[in-house]
Amino acid sequence: MDVKLINPFLEGTIDVLKTMAMVEPKPGKPYLKKGNHAKGDVSGIIGMTGSARGSLALSFSERCIFKIVSNMLGENHSEINGEVRDAVGEITNMISGVARKKLEAQGYNVVAAIPTVVSGKDHAILHVMGGASIIIPFETDNGPFFVDVCLSEVKQEK
Repeated sequence: MDVKLINPFLEGTIDVLKTMAMVEPKPGKPYLKKGNHAKGDVSGIIGMTGSARGSLALSFSERCIFKIVSNMLGENHSEINGEVRDAVGEITNMISGVARKKLEAQGYNVVAAIPTVVSGKDHAILHVMGGASIIIPFETDNGPFFVDVCLSEVKQEK
């Protein structure tokens, strides 16, 4: 997977969470994901197609997403409910949008589907394209979250 396809998601994640949730996410070292097990307690997944195809998943620990939602909505939560799941879907959509705009600046035309949100201990994330994905771990003052990207360039036939 090409770094030029991954960096827009890293940058988009930082931009969105700083702006919308007043959270300073610190990225860790990216690594290749093994298996389908999600790293967090609630995940937003969005498929993308166009000149690059694949999917993005954001997987948050409970403590982390509760703080993000509290900062965004001014409400405290202690369980993953419909409002928290809606916020995860919206955050996934916003990060995808920023990343797609950055990809567009590189000459890619990528459109996204509507995000799906999955929660529960030990849930799985299956990417649209299958195959390997890259995990970018992030740390916040309220726990970790993970960006999971599986995206590849579509070769144009001549």
